[in-house]
Amino acid sequence: MNTRFRDTSEQDRPLLTRPKRWPWLLAGGAVIAAVLALTMGGRLRQALSTDAAVSTARLSIATVDYAPLTRDVAGEGRVVAAQSPTLFAQGAGTATLAVKAGDPVKQGQVLATIDSPELTNRLAQERSNVDALRADLARAEVEARQQAAALQSAFENARIDQQTAQNDLARQTQAFEAGATARMQVERAQDALAKATLALDQARDLRGLKTDSLKLDVQAKQSALARQQLLVAELQRQVAELNVRSPVDGQVGQLFIADRTNVARDARLLSVIDLSALEVQMQVAESFARELQPGMPGEISGNGQHWAGLVSSVSPEVVNGEVSARLRFDGRQPEQLRQNQRLSVRVLLDKRDKVLGVARGSFVDESGGSYAYVVRGGVAEKMAVKLGARSLDRVEVLSGLAAGDRVVISGSDNFKGADRVLMAD
Repeated sequence: MNTRFRDTSEQDRPLLTRPKRWPWLLAGGAVIAAVLALTMGGRLRQALSTDAAVSTARLSIATVDYAPLTRDVAGEGRVVAAQSPTLFAQGAGTATLAVKAGDPVKQGQVLATIDSPELTNRLAQERSNVDALRADLARAEVEARQQAAALQSAFENARIDQQTAQNDLARQTQAFEAGATARMQVERAQDALAKATLALDQARDLRGLKTDSLKLDVQAKQSALARQQLLVAELQRQVAELNVRSPVDGQVGQLFIADRTNVARDARLLSVIDLSALEVQMQVAESFARELQPGMPGEISGNGQHWAGLVSSVSPEVVNGEVSARLRFDGRQPEQLRQNQRLSVRVLLDKRDKVLGVARGSFVDESGGSYAYVVRGGVAEKMAVKLGARSLDRVEVLSGLAAGDRVVISGSDNFKGADRVLMAD
């Protein structure tokens, strides 16, 4: 029996020798490094040449292009009456109201009455003066006719005396020529004729002067009567205005006094709202108000409806940085509107079809419109620009930018005024 001892020869196996890989890995790493160096070199150079780096996610970028530009002013307005006259007391006295706030009224309707004893008494006195002056005028006219008749009679008597003296001179002259009388009689007749002629001339002149004087006296009386009649007419007008009447058809707005109140002259009594002519008043920022002009087209909307409008007036006063502007309806006025109703208002300032511009953003206010950041090759470069007209969503570019340029319109405050900023993903 052969006895064999087991050894480890059966457990041993030859080990395979693996090829060395590290040279290949080294070569591959070198190739990758070279590729990365080529691709990242430009990026690295950009990063080194910029002043800062900002994430693109924090920015808004828009493209410069040609598009329509519509400039308008939009806001909220309220319906107001185009005419809302305030009525005042035309004299001092006790005011009695005939209407209440909110009552509908017609033009010419009496709204209040003022009892003014002082004014009514003065009217009665002046009327009495008119009667007195009318009597004086009538008396002056009668006296003028009497004196004119007396002057005419004196003139006729003087004319007759002159004719008599002339006839007597003729008889005396014939008698002297016939030798029946002395020359003295002829001379006496001549003297009598001269005296009669002088008396006639004086009567004629006196009649003319006195007639003119009488006419002036009558005219003075007539002028005094006319003046007094004008004064009475003015007082009658003031007394008639003590009945305060509505100047328009509408509605009583606000009462400034209570019924049976003693008021002074020119005191406010009440206001009347003309509901037949309504306008829409809106507040406009002072910067836009400079461009608003009466007659500009606008649009008024509310309750799902739209109406065309026109700017009717722009207030010359600035209050808290705003200006009041009013729009009237261009066409028939809607019937369903009410006083102080809120409506949306839009006023068209300018409209052009093809304008080089970019979307409006915070860069307009941040830079004051003097520069913008243009994105080129992953870098935002600060460029000097000149901006023009501005609307709510676009701004016109006058110089510094071209169509196709990409501009940072918001978020540029993160650049801190740097000239070049790297756009990091």
